[in-house]
Amino acid sequence: MTETSPKKALPPLLSMTERAAERLRALYAGAQQGKTLRISVGRRGCSGLSYEMDFVDQPQKGDEHVQDHDLTLLVDQKATLFLIGTVMDYEVKDLESGFTFTNPNEKGRCGCGESFHI
Repeated sequence: MTETSPKKALPPLLSMTERAAERLRALYAGAQQGKTLRISVGRRGCSGLSYEMDFVDQPQKGDEHVQDHDLTLLVDQKATLFLIGTVMDYEVKDLESGFTFTNPNEKGRCGCGESFHI
């Protein structure tokens, strides 16, 4: 009889930093009230893939519901394999601010940072 080793738990599909959660809370309470942030991966840029974010009224069929910091996000079913273990942050810089993604699945990014490949 052979023993099987226990399966490793997968990392969460997507998680948020506290800064991202604070910004999303503000958006949900203000201009995006009643909507949910939906994250997907599209084809664009030098490296081929890019993160896409839209506020939607209703989830699309197959969307994954992600709960973190008592907030809900939606992830496009087609993007789940690209995003496993990704951490969403919110950065404020001198000339720009916005959500950023740290994705352990990325193998590289284009020079301008607009797109990535896996």
